[in-house]
Amino acid sequence: MPLIETRPLTPSQRFLVKNRQEVSTKRPEKELTESIHHKKGRNAYGRITSRRRGGGHKRLYRVIDFRRDKLDVVAEVLAIEYDPNRSANIALLQYADGEKSYILAPQGVSVGSKLMSSTKKIEFNPGNSMPLSVMPPAMKIHAVELLPGKGAQIARSAGNAVQLVNVDGDNATLKLPSGEIRLVNAKCRATIGEVGNSTHQNQKLGKAGRNRWKGKRPRVRGVAMNPVDHPMGGGEGRTSGGGQPVSPWGQLAKGFPTRKRSKTSNSMILVRRNGRKVKR
Repeated sequence: MPLIETRPLTPSQRFLVKNRQEVSTKRPEKELTESIHHKKGRNAYGRITSRRRGGGHKRLYRVIDFRRDKLDVVAEVLAIEYDPNRSANIALLQYADGEKSYILAPQGVSVGSKLMSSTKKIEFNPGNSMPLSVMPPAMKIHAVELLPGKGAQIARSAGNAVQLVNVDGDNATLKLPSGEIRLVNAKCRATIGEVGNSTHQNQKLGKAGRNRWKGKRPRVRGVAMNPVDHPMGGGEGRTSGGGQPVSPWGQLAKGFPTRKRSKTSNSMILVRRNGRKVKR
């Protein structure tokens, strides 16, 4: 999908780079949409617990089939649609028995393509779903499960893909986009190919108001605040804070590991995303 640069007729158009969406303009399937309540960063008491959220355009949630558990039934792609809830586009499938569902639109899949999900080895076409145990090494995949039958959790955003390194017994070795190398149960399912809409990351909003449409509120730097509001605030003249970057509550912002050592899935990680091998 090509990027479009606008003529600088207004200040907001000067730096605007649009991501052209070659998607259907029809309304989403009514049976596959849900109304969701946006909490705007508030908890049950109305207090802000996640800052810089609120406003934005109303949007319906599209129910995505991340499990792909309708097996050995051919499905035809009826449309490629825009989804306001994620960076990737979605594909509307219609199975041979008439049932419809949404999946993430893989790169190379277009209207009229035939897709299938199975527990055995089938054609390695983009969009087909099968277990990791029947896939060849070096295959690029997306929408990967972490636990068999739970549904896709890895590599779901636009342009993302995971590389299958090898399959050894009950475990499959994956190399994630972050550089992390980890083990996953070989019975977990994944979809062949990369997620589509890879040019999404190259677009530029052009103005602050476009972020407000997305529900993102302004972010104020800590060093611009007063000492009563932030540990890095205050000082004579402009200052970088004078200490380690921290949150308003003193949590270190850089170089501080936030992953718990007691997490059970730590044993499945072979190489961290910073390139360090995990000691056993």
